[in-house]
Amino acid sequence: MPIRPENKKLYPANWKEIRARILERAQQCCEGSPRYPHCSAPNGEPHPVTGSKVVLTIAHLDHNPGNNAPANLRAWCQRCHNTYDAPHRAANRRRRRERESRED
Repeated sequence: MPIRPENKKLYPANWKEIRARILERAQQCCEGSPRYPHCSAPNGEPHPVTGSKVVLTIAHLDHNPGNNAPANLRAWCQRCHNTYDAPHRAANRRRRRERESRED
């Protein structure tokens, strides 16, 4: 997932290096998510299920961009990453809407 502009400051200066190490660990394939543990979709190739080009992203399991411990990071295809993050994103949208409605 692209890093939202307002969140870029939360990532360390060496994020590209961290990302490269995780992709190397994963051998440029999806490491599989809880919902799809055996995914292993290869970076840059058509996804075996969706057919879309795989672009591996790095997921923070705890959703904290400041926690860059290797055990907290996973190389995931868009399908795995989006599925894992969906509940977290929905909660964030709900909080944003509530905050905005209070500001009105």
